[in-house]
Amino acid sequence: MSWKIYILQCADDSFYTGITTDLTRRIAQHEAGKGARYTKGRGPFKLVYQEKSSNRSEASKRELAIKALSRDEKCLLVYKASA
Repeated sequence: MSWKIYILQCADDSFYTGITTDLTRRIAQHEAGKGARYTKGRGPFKLVYQEKSSNRSEASKRELAIKALSRDEKCLLVYKASA
């Protein structure tokens, strides 16, 4: 099973970082207000970053590392991924 780490840009221009094995389903949950507490009422969302991980443990560690980044560092990560 492949895990994905993802960053959503919320309508209020904030970022949300999460992990999942089914990105399409997870984004739909966020859009429906049934995802994370943070994303409730912050949609619509734009997927701005994603990366693969081989297992849940590594995905969780990477998620925490991304969440610890400053906003500027997250913007740079997103920018580099889209370039």
